[in-house]
Parts: sequence; C-alpha cells; structure tokens
Amino acid sequence: MEKGIRFTKMHGAGNDYIYVDIRRQSIPDPAGAARAWSCRHTGIGSDGLVLIGEPSVPDADFSMRIFNADGSEAMMCGNASRCIGKYVYERGLVGPGQTQVRLSTLSGVKTLDLHVEGGKVSSVTVDMLAPRLEDEAQFLPGAGMDRGTFVSMGNPHYVIFTDDVDAVEVSGPSLEHHPAFPQRCNIEFACPLPDGSIRTRVWERGSGMTMACGTGACATAVAAALTGRAGRRSRIVMDGGVLGIEWRESDGHVYLTGPAEFVFDGVAGLPA
Repeated sequence: MEKGIRFTKMHGAGNDYIYVDIRRQSIPDPAGAARAWSCRHTGIGSDGLVLIGEPSVPDADFSMRIFNADGSEAMMCGNASRCIGKYVYERGLVGPGQTQVRLSTLSGVKTLDLHVEGGKVSSVTVDMLAPRLEDEAQFLPGAGMDRGTFVSMGNPHYVIFTDDVDAVEVSGPSLEHHPAFPQRCNIEFACPLPDGSIRTRVWERGSGMTMACGTGACATAVAAALTGRAGRRSRIVMDGGVLGIEWRESDGHVYLTGPAEFVFDGVAGLPA
C-alpha cells in the first residue's frame, strides 16, 4: 500500500506551491510540512503549501488554506487561487461544464472564472474584491526609501515606485519586518515601462523573493492608479510572467487574470 501524502506541484507565473486535497487525506501539522517540503535543497521545493478543503461557508465550492515557506499562514494568494481553479476543473472535482468556482479564503470568498480551451483551463480570472486603502501613502523613517503606498488585498502590501526594482532583494527583508507593519508586510518595488506595463518584483511576507505574487500585482496596479502612473487596467510584468489587472469602477473590485500550470504529482512523507 502506498504511504505518504499525495500532492501536486503547480505554479502561476512561476509562483510555485505544493497542493494537497485534504478532503481525502489529512496533514496534522501543515506549518511543519510547509517548512520541510518547501525547502529547495532537501524538500520538494516551493513557495509554500496550499490545502484544498471542503468549503467553510455555504456559498463556496471549496476552501483554501495557504502556508508560506516559513510555516506562517497567509490570508490569500491570487496565483494559488488560479491554480486551484485549474486543479478542480481538470481533475474532475466540479460538475461538467462548470467554469465558475467560489473559493473560501481567510480574506473572504473569491470567485474564479475559468477560461477553458479544448477541455483545459488556459487562464483564470479571480475577483479579488475591493482593496482597502487606509494609510494610503506613508514614509518609513530609516528605511532609506521614498514614500510608498500601502494597499491591502486581504493581506498587506507596501508598493514603492523606483527605477531600481532589484533593490527589493536588499531592502525587502528589513521592510517586511519594519515596525510600521506589526503583522509584517509584502513589499513591491515597481517601475512603469515605456510600453505602459509595470515591471514589478516582490518580497513576500514569509516566503522571501518569489517569481510572482498575485495579490502583489493587484496592489501594484491599485497603487499605480492612485498615484497617476496608470489607469484602471495594468499589465504587471513579474520575474515569472505577466499578470493582467483591472480595477473596475463599476463595483470597485480588482480582477486578476493569469495562467496556471501543473508541474508534477508525487507522494511525500510527513516530516518527523
């Protein structure tokens, strides 16, 4: 008999997670599993662990819990949400022809619209709901940075517009733990490009540098619109790929569109 936890590794624009359907198997210590399995030298290698479960509220189809590579629990992940949409559709966990999925998360129920071509999900649009903009702009004394914009997409983001997006690797760790952010913060360094897109790099709270961040892309687009650097639609260019963002005037919600891909399936032992 096969022993261990069956998992699927997926990525959205290079933001890779380990996905486990906990409706069929259990992980007693998901934080410990996330730390062990995420290690790229001795584990599976990922930005964290995502658990797909039964819905926690009546109007959802599935639930999502996400644990960062350091074991801390995240509120939301746009890239992981898109991957779950592809997973449940292509693994036959939704009804025939169902191309809308409602996913309960710690930051509310997110609606996923699946764009299907030839029986496969080519991309997913996630309704990320409305951003929260308290403390819209602030300067962090001692951080050595110009004024940044704070945007919550169900999780906190601090967006800094600069010509040097690579500086996030140096400044990201200290900014994540800055006293202004008692719960820590995701940090984006962004630069508008001549073609109208926005180059963005992200230091994710609990995971460090990642290839892409869906909520970070949304926060960047909102910050760009607030500061007059972009309109309501943005093309966010991250290390792992391009994400499309629309901040609709009609409902005030932010919509995230991007790809989702399977990497491989496997079986992992629970950490001791």
